[in-house]
Amino acid sequence: MTEETSKKALERAAVAREKVSALLAPRNIVIAGASDKGHSWSRSAFRNLKRYGFPNPVYPFNPGRDEVWGEKCYRDLASLPEKPDHLVVVVPAPHVAPLLVEAAARGARSATIFTAGFDEAEGEAAEKLTRELRETIVKTGLAVSGPNCLGNLAAPSKLMTMTDGRAHDMLPGPVAIVAQSGGVGTAIKRTLNDRGLRAGYLLTIGNQAGLTAADYICYFAAEPDIKVIVCYLEAIHSGADFLDACRIARAAGKPVVVMKLGGSREGRAAAMAHTGALAGTFEAFDAAAGAAGAVRVRTLDDAIEATEFFLHAPLPRGRGVGALTFSGGLRGLLIDAAAANDVTLPPLAEDTKQKLRKILGVGTIIGNPLDAGFAALSSQENYIEAIRVTLADPAIDVLLLQEEILREAGHSKESNLARVNAMVASGEVTKPLAFCSMISYHFTDYSRDLRARLPNTPFLQEPDKSMRALRSVIDYVAARDFAARVAGKGAPVAETDVLRRARAMAKTGESTTLDEAASKAFLRDCGVPAPREIVAANVNEAVAAAASIGYPVVLKIVSADIAHKSDAGGVRLDIGGPEDLRRAHAEIMASVTAFKPGARIEGVLVAPFVRGGLELAMGVTHDPDVGCVVMFGSGGVWLELMKDATFGPPGIDEQAANEMIDRTRAGKLLAGYRGAGAHDRQCVVDALVALGRVARDFGDVIEAIDINPFVALEAGRGGFALDGLVILRKH
Repeated sequence: MTEETSKKALERAAVAREKVSALLAPRNIVIAGASDKGHSWSRSAFRNLKRYGFPNPVYPFNPGRDEVWGEKCYRDLASLPEKPDHLVVVVPAPHVAPLLVEAAARGARSATIFTAGFDEAEGEAAEKLTRELRETIVKTGLAVSGPNCLGNLAAPSKLMTMTDGRAHDMLPGPVAIVAQSGGVGTAIKRTLNDRGLRAGYLLTIGNQAGLTAADYICYFAAEPDIKVIVCYLEAIHSGADFLDACRIARAAGKPVVVMKLGGSREGRAAAMAHTGALAGTFEAFDAAAGAAGAVRVRTLDDAIEATEFFLHAPLPRGRGVGALTFSGGLRGLLIDAAAANDVTLPPLAEDTKQKLRKILGVGTIIGNPLDAGFAALSSQENYIEAIRVTLADPAIDVLLLQEEILREAGHSKESNLARVNAMVASGEVTKPLAFCSMISYHFTDYSRDLRARLPNTPFLQEPDKSMRALRSVIDYVAARDFAARVAGKGAPVAETDVLRRARAMAKTGESTTLDEAASKAFLRDCGVPAPREIVAANVNEAVAAAASIGYPVVLKIVSADIAHKSDAGGVRLDIGGPEDLRRAHAEIMASVTAFKPGARIEGVLVAPFVRGGLELAMGVTHDPDVGCVVMFGSGGVWLELMKDATFGPPGIDEQAANEMIDRTRAGKLLAGYRGAGAHDRQCVVDALVALGRVARDFGDVIEAIDINPFVALEAGRGGFALDGLVILRKH
């Protein structure tokens, strides 16, 4: 974030906190649409407010009733004993907006809209109602949850407008749940409770016509009792606000654990570029939102495991994971799980191994994972000393210990658990420790009580889930370190005439796609090298250009109407002389005209033919949820055939660029594979950093940048963007 953006984000967060506070701690509640017909949501909300002891007045409201649920029912807002503060809205969709207007005029500050039939529905009527509702929310300034939601639970204020009839723990706790699905949200809360973890808030946010996930995250970032924010999201409203909210939460030391669906309701304009077609929602989310402080998990179970770790352990300082087991079977499962989830199990130092051999003796497998066997099971001192020695190894940043929480009293292992917890609590060890079970299991009342007595050690379940949780935590730390490393660094892209024209074109909608010549000019001005090229309007100009550049040359069609020139037959390579060039020019024109009759043709691009080198691909794509991300991968046809691509956040620095390269097969080829010579890595890093600056500074302008191929020459000889396509966002 720039300083200006940070200031705006903090100002918006302050407004969000004020609005959410009004929603979750109202002075009174008016249930609009109160009805005793069947199993009405209005009745369920009323019963839960009474059941869980909401301390302030609750007023049923229905123009057609004088009494409901044995309570006085008010026919209009004017007859209420006091001005309305919060509305629970269960009225037909066409009546929602007029009701909000009247309520706001009479002093209401917030509303929860259960009613469906807005943008989750189809048809012109739903679209019209959605526009009307959004305009009303802006006009009135009301803090609105929903529509199409199932209410909210806020334990500190005893607010329970949810319709769920099952018993809920109404006690403050360190977890806040923000879910677009009421069913998913309640499932997360039940499982946390079963694991002895309390969620003090459960908000079902529906369509987010008013308050969004970003607003709730900002609110919980400032709540001192909340330690972890768990989100289930199907769509993100305003990616920039969401990213800012995650940064604010991270600055407050609060991870935002996100389970996100992969589908997007918006089409991808960038699909015409290879980069955009490759970037799935998850990859883009992990790159941009991960860098901002969100922790995306794959499953709801993973959300539970990650939350368990964040609540009960300090963050690791690095990526090295160690493990101590009593079972060869679990040792093997952990090794497989680590490999499957790209978790590093570094080898132990020789000094560490020697110390462990003295402690544990024969019958142990001295390595990582360490199979301590009978020597550790039969002696608590051996067990504790083995933990101390393993943690002291400089390669180990977090240590997994085989154990599950006990489900009944009287087991001798309880003493081991207590000793490990005390080691952390006393500061004797500063690296995180976590227990890991062989398989998932249920807690008992005794388990939950024991969990409360051991607050400094996570109890993770099952090897694969445990490794996925550790990977999430480790990635969160790496993203935090990246943000600290690049904060305030990296000169902004200097806006040349070319870049200013591109920004102006995007704003006016004059064009969405730059032809290759204009794209290359854009890239050069951003710091991505490209060879000398000349645009020729006709064949004679092309011959003159080739003579100036020097044979052999390449001819490419120049047309903003043709994104992929090769598909249209618009490229000829290795042209050795004037006659070959004239023939190639005629072939290109005939192919392009047949491929797309009526296409605008500005001419041909004459460029030097570059022999050798490694073909790579790189670019930028704009994700509809989280904005711009940077891409790197194998070039040419291998990009889409092998899907060898990785993604990084805007503003990447050299370290992040190198990490992107190392995650791909292309990175191995770049270093020289099976005796092949190394290629110029630094030029690739420099180009990726330049694209990172573009993604950061031109995120409002760029829909996609597609460079394929970028050719890296032999080490020390640099590299060039041989083909480039820039697609502008049309505002």
